[in-house]
Amino acid sequence: MAEAKPKTSPKAIKFLFGGMGATVFVQPLGPGEEPGCRLNGQGNERLRLSAGLLRQATYTTTRLGIYTILFEKMTGADGRPPNFLLKALIGMTAGATGAFVGTPAEVALIRMTADGRLPADQRRGYSNVFNALARITREEGVTIIGCVPTMARAVVVNAAQLASYSQTKQALLDSGYFGDDILCHFCASMISGLVTTAASMPVDIVKTRIQNMKMIDGKPEYKNGMEVLMRVVRNEGFFSLWKGFTPYYARLGPHTVLTFIFLEQMNRFYKTRVLDG
Repeated sequence: MAEAKPKTSPKAIKFLFGGMGATVFVQPLGPGEEPGCRLNGQGNERLRLSAGLLRQATYTTTRLGIYTILFEKMTGADGRPPNFLLKALIGMTAGATGAFVGTPAEVALIRMTADGRLPADQRRGYSNVFNALARITREEGVTIIGCVPTMARAVVVNAAQLASYSQTKQALLDSGYFGDDILCHFCASMISGLVTTAASMPVDIVKTRIQNMKMIDGKPEYKNGMEVLMRVVRNEGFFSLWKGFTPYYARLGPHTVLTFIFLEQMNRFYKTRVLDG
């Protein structure tokens, strides 16, 4: 007689837990803009928060929910997890899908963040995230939303973050020195944050500059992401792609830790109290 398939959380719960952790707890620490890109003043900071919350509620919820679902489907009948390459592929898929859903809020966040650095006569003056989305669409068209660079960044970030976290966690458990507890999750997520920072900074610069570019004589400032990279390397040097690594990691590290710890703990709580309760 075949063994009963272990109970798993409903898909809606996976998406809910994936977004709640980042949205409620880690939004103030979250990356999402080029290093050094900050707003000035409390009023602008509140506007940025609204865009950041919407971004996390769409992008993070989708990517973590899809990754969890695909990871379970790719896990063998014997409980053996997928290999690293498959984890990376799952992460890419989850990241690209999440980025597609979260791109409008991402662009609004980038624009509202950059507004605080511009001279008063050049600021766009969005009143809130929904006003930003409406004006961008009306004044510049839907195509300016910048879905391609956002999805390209998300593919890299999620392949690095989700795959490295799963792989590191598995290695720590296999070492025999760690149990499946908060300490293990903390160590795995800190290593994941380090890997993700190194992998994501170049594509993050490309994404940010394309999303925030201006029209010059009726033409976009950059033709594509490759042109952005070439200009940065030519004008600022190759290692400028990782300029600000430490402060970037100082944000991404805690963000990664809190996201994964919250996700792990909520999934464990649901399993013990609901599925097995």
